[in-house]
Amino acid sequence: MLLEITQLKKIYREPDGTLLPILDIARFAVDEAEQVAMVGRSGCGKTTLLHIIAGIRSPTSGRVVLDGVDIARLSEQARDRFRAEKIGYVFQTFNLLPAFTALENVLLGMTFARGKRDVRRARALLERVGVAHRANHKPHALSVGEQQRVAVARALANRPRLLLADEPTANVDPANQERILELICQTCAEERIALILVTHAQEVASRFPRLVRLEEINQVQAVPVAGPSAADSDGKPAAASGDPSRPHVPERGPSDHSAGC
Repeated sequence: MLLEITQLKKIYREPDGTLLPILDIARFAVDEAEQVAMVGRSGCGKTTLLHIIAGIRSPTSGRVVLDGVDIARLSEQARDRFRAEKIGYVFQTFNLLPAFTALENVLLGMTFARGKRDVRRARALLERVGVAHRANHKPHALSVGEQQRVAVARALANRPRLLLADEPTANVDPANQERILELICQTCAEERIALILVTHAQEVASRFPRLVRLEEINQVQAVPVAGPSAADSDGKPAAASGDPSRPHVPERGPSDHSAGC
């Protein structure tokens, strides 16, 4: 078992003091090299769950054990290091660094993990996703589809144990959607990388051997969606700090005010 989540809860405190439960999952597990599609209605907590698995956010309580390590019990700095070494993440909004070229963005991902850059692998991944000819271009000079392909290459650069992909085909045309899906699934299979891919597209989810509907494992059946503060953020806010053995209910700040999944 590569990933095992048990008794996971995530609760926010609204500015008026109201507690807002987002996640309540008794158990969720993923085997080594397993490929899983996750679906669910908008605002149900899919992106929040990915953030917790990645160590970007801390759970209110529960265990998130990846490769034998309970991420929830690590310090923020240790989570950042663990994520860089063990987890690849394809964000909805790409999160490419604007001052760096496509090649440099992939190489920087390697630097964060091991401090060692493998230029040959970075170029090979850019070739594989079809943007090798754009390696020296910065994000502003790339199309949306090209930016997404660079983001996929960066997420795979360190040969992670687990790849988390949050709607990786949402902003690309059908031709590029097929290419990106094939790249992600084939590379994960070849390198025995486990994959959790969040999607709203039924045609994408149907390709996967395992489909998980978040509503079926999340005991919070109705996350309120009433205005911009109702769901979790799609971006990459700082993870909560503090002792995870003493659950903390954070107040919802500005970074939590956009729709969650």
